[in-house]
Order: sequence, then C-alpha cells, then structure tokens
Amino acid sequence: MALFDENVTLTPAPRRRMTRSALAGVWALAIAMVILLVLTFLPTAYVIQRPGPVYNTLGTAASSDGEEVPLISVDGADTYPTSGALDLLTVQVVGNRERTPNWVELATAWFDPTKAVLPIDAVFPADQSSEERNAESSAMMIDSQKEATAAALSELGYDVVPQLTVHSFTEDSAAAEVLEEGDVILAANGTQVTSGDQLRDIVNAGDGAPVDLTIDRGGAAMNVTVTPREAEIDGQTLWLLGITLLNDYEFPIDVTIQLNNVGGPSAGMMFALGIIDTLTPGELNGGQNVAGTGTITADGVVGPIGGIQQKMWGAVGAGADWFLAPAANCDEVVGHIPPGLRVFSVETLDDSLDALSAIREKGDLDALPTCTADAADRS
Repeated sequence: MALFDENVTLTPAPRRRMTRSALAGVWALAIAMVILLVLTFLPTAYVIQRPGPVYNTLGTAASSDGEEVPLISVDGADTYPTSGALDLLTVQVVGNRERTPNWVELATAWFDPTKAVLPIDAVFPADQSSEERNAESSAMMIDSQKEATAAALSELGYDVVPQLTVHSFTEDSAAAEVLEEGDVILAANGTQVTSGDQLRDIVNAGDGAPVDLTIDRGGAAMNVTVTPREAEIDGQTLWLLGITLLNDYEFPIDVTIQLNNVGGPSAGMMFALGIIDTLTPGELNGGQNVAGTGTITADGVVGPIGGIQQKMWGAVGAGADWFLAPAANCDEVVGHIPPGLRVFSVETLDDSLDALSAIREKGDLDALPTCTADAADRS
C-alpha cells in the first residue's frame, strides 16, 4: 500500500483572510485588555466596606498577649452561666489613602450585596492623619464600653455616678496649660456638671469670661480657671475650652470588656446586653444566636451606626437568626435584609430586652417593631 504518491504535487490551500468584523473584534478585545490593565493601576477615590469579624459578647476574645479570656468579666457581683450568642458585628475597610482599591475591585464590589463602595473622604477625612483616626476610634470604643456598663448596671438597679473626664486637647487649646489628661471636671462656676453639653452651656453663657472649674486630679480636689477662646463653627460664634471629654462613671462593681483591635462606638448596645446576661440568672437570649448593633448612652438610648448592611451579612455568616437594628438605621435596612435573617427595630435598651424576651419565651414576634418602608420614611 502506497502512502504517498511522489508524482503528485500538493498545493497548500490559500490562507483565508480575516473578515472586517472579525478583525474589529480582535482589535476591540485588545483595546479592552489594555484598558483593563490600565484601570488595574489607576488610583481611585473610593474604598470598599465589607463584613468584619463577629464577636460573641458571651464568649471569649484574645487578650493583648494572645490568651483567650472572657470578653466580659465581672468582679464584685455574682455571675451566671450563659449560652447561645449575643453577637456584636464589625466592618472592615479595604483600602486607605496610601493604597486604594483599583477599578476592577470596585466594579466587583459594586455588584456584591455584602460590600459597599464609599468615597475615601467619608472614611478617611483629608484633614485627619491615620494616627489621629485610630486614636479617635479607640477613644470612642472606650467611651462606648463605659456607656454600655452604665446603661446595663442602671437597668439592673445599681447606683452609677457620672463623671466628666478630660481625654485630650485640641490644637491651640485654651485649657492645655491648666488641665491635664485624666482630670475629672466636677463643677463649672459653682454648678455641678455631669455631661459635656452641660459644661458647654455654662462656658458659652459666660460670653468669653474666665470659667472657674473644680476638678479631681489623682484623688485630690482643686480649683483652676480657664479663659475660653472664641471660635466660628457652622456660622455660629462659640467659646471653647479646647478639650475632648469622655463621659466616665464611678461603678459599684468592676466590669471589664476585653476586645482588642476594634474601634468605634457601635458595639455599645450589645455590650450592655452581654453585661446584663452575665449578671442575671437564666439565658437572656433563650440560648439562641442573636446579633445586633447600635450605640448606647448611659440612659439606654440606642443610636445609629455605619455599615449596617454589611453587619447584617456578617450576622448571617455567623449563624444568627435574629438581628437587633437601631430604629434610626431603618432606611438602610429596608430592602437589604439578607435571606434567613429576621430584623427587629429598637430605640432603647428596653426595646432590645423586650425583643430578647419574645425570642426566649417564644412570644408574639409579629408584635415587635420592625424596619418597614413607612418607619424608614418617618425617620
């Protein structure tokens, strides 16, 4: 059998020329790849917000040396076993002023319901350094823990004594040479003060006159005088001492909250619920997995927070079935609730306790306030 015929000349078939449409397609693809490559390296003015770690206030957390310790511990009162979870949620920010996400990452995040794309100025103000932002966030976390402890202990009938503590000084502060960090302000012009708003009212009522302050410094009472400085804020003339204050408290028992590398005030409500559950018999949550978020004041008022949509997704990822959301955030909740999560709207610590009672007792959950379109419009 002959495989080849040496007398036959094979002529190659003519190469087919690419059609105009095919050539246009190739060029379009090449241009798209170049644009995609360029977009990968172009700086942006946005960051990405996504669900962060979830912490059970009834569980443990890592201490500064890496040891697992109770997230909430109490000394000076009886404590009781807990179960289930009262989860606090966090968010993580992808990007900063030194390295922003590229346009491809932003496009991917835009279509991901668990993430949000935010202007970088909304997260990292141009006039604030990273060190200043971290310090402010840490201060808010410390403040929220104290407010939560005050709210929880007051709810349980303990006597809580408020104190106003100097935390830091602003630039060109009028009080920097007179006061010290940690000073407790007891009175201004002879009037006892327990809140920053009260102190500001007294200072501004003097229209620039020196303010006599009674302070506690290291356990010793003393009197000092500060002359406020005039400032124009939002078109209004104000007189300022130039100090940042923390609402501090004198507690009858020692409550320690161990949570490193988390800042901001949004865990306040869940801290308060965890403290109450720790100090009372039975299971506040009925052994269920409940998550929530919200700031809290010493008198039990729950306030709005940022990133609630990402926090709801974080709750789902942690296995929570129930979510307690600040009523002031309802406009961001409506239409964005992840499947399988039931959300209740709360305005106060008592509202949160009512929701937990209904969950625990298998009560009428439909009677609890929820985030509806009407409620969001009213807020």
